[in-house]
Amino acid sequence: MYGYGYPYGFYVDPTYVLLIIGMVLALAASGKMKSTFARYQQVRSHSGLTGAQTAQRILNAAGIYDVTIVPISGSLTDHYDPRTKRLALSQDVYGRTSVAAVCVAAHECGHAIQHNINYAPLNIRSAIVPVANIGSSLSWPIFLLGLILSIPALTTVGIVLFSLAVLFQLVTLPVEFNASSRALKMLESTGILSCEENKGAKKVLTAAALTYVAALASSILQLLRLIILSGGRRRDD
Repeated sequence: MYGYGYPYGFYVDPTYVLLIIGMVLALAASGKMKSTFARYQQVRSHSGLTGAQTAQRILNAAGIYDVTIVPISGSLTDHYDPRTKRLALSQDVYGRTSVAAVCVAAHECGHAIQHNINYAPLNIRSAIVPVANIGSSLSWPIFLLGLILSIPALTTVGIVLFSLAVLFQLVTLPVEFNASSRALKMLESTGILSCEENKGAKKVLTAAALTYVAALASSILQLLRLIILSGGRRRDD
């Protein structure tokens, strides 16, 4: 019967499996991060310092006095902007005294320290942000246009553009892991967290790191899917 089988009926793209695996990995990592953060958000730090106070103490200890700490809306929207030297802490971190809040603030300070010492991977990541954004936004439209019009050159351009986004994710890994490592060291050396609390800090920062690992894995799987789809269309032609 036409319409129900291959090659005469509906064709189910087997590369969707790669897409699904990537989504599952991303959702699992995000869920782990949120649950771990929520757990240690309920545990008050022994020092009683808020996220903002933690950030200020760590920056001062690192000899950094030109970074502005500001509150921002949202949850887990914390970030450090090297262009403006602003360390933005979310409402769950800025004024909270939990172990989770302290960890997140310390992690962002790790990025500020990286910027202060000209940490090479951070500089590389900052440099490729524009091309990575272009690759992320234009890769799929160009790739699909190449498939529809059967123009191999366009599908190749789409793959190359998406590869730039994957490269950004790849460079992000050492930057984030290094920031977490610096955070743990600063929390210990400044005495902001006790030895027992440091165990919880490691769990929070490890869960956060897994989200970046999952993002990279998901991007690589999507890139593989593009390559497979492009190769399949060329064989059909």
